[in-house]
Amino acid sequence: MNALFESLKKFDAPTIANALEIVLGARQVTGFTTQTPIVANEKLPPMVGYARTAMIRSSTPFDAKTARKNLLAYYEYVAQGPQPTIAVIQDIDARPGLGAFWGEVNTHVHWGLGCVGMITNGSMRDLDVMQPNFQCLAASLSPSHAWVHIAQHGTNVDVLGLHVADGDIIHADRHGAVLIPAHTLEKLPAAIDFMARKEKVILDAAKSKGFNIDTLRSAMSAMDTVK
Repeated sequence: MNALFESLKKFDAPTIANALEIVLGARQVTGFTTQTPIVANEKLPPMVGYARTAMIRSSTPFDAKTARKNLLAYYEYVAQGPQPTIAVIQDIDARPGLGAFWGEVNTHVHWGLGCVGMITNGSMRDLDVMQPNFQCLAASLSPSHAWVHIAQHGTNVDVLGLHVADGDIIHADRHGAVLIPAHTLEKLPAAIDFMARKEKVILDAAKSKGFNIDTLRSAMSAMDTVK
């Protein structure tokens, strides 16, 4: 499975979304983020992994002993099961992003536990000292962690317009995130190849000298014959 994940990391999220339409036989209006994230490091390659989900709050004080217990339970959950993982964290405060769960410490801790990145409707901070290979897609920035704490983990979450369950397969990059249904995974490489060959017909024509509407019409007809 990891070899397949590595192969899919060569392609951006729009390519994955298009390939899923081929595999599923129709265009989709769900299964991808619909809000624009702030990306911690746009130079990092796409990430692919199994979702580890949680909900956080930061606006209300917590009992330190309970918060530590819940945090350790969450870390144990992140470290379990198949890897690599991607943390998908829903901030359930009335004001999401008030306090940042993600920064220098948590990016390094999660990386060490086999997690390659995160997606959140909350905030992040410490951009210059995050784990350099750990990708973060967040809705906002915050200088403070406020009273941030884990409220639940392993539950279904809604983040940036994407509904995610524990163990879902996620592909994400600077464009956002796409959910890959498990039954489509092995079919994606062939779908990507097919799509690339079809698009090449149009792109070659568009880049050719003397390109015009007649050339485009011919290219579109030729594209329909690609198998």
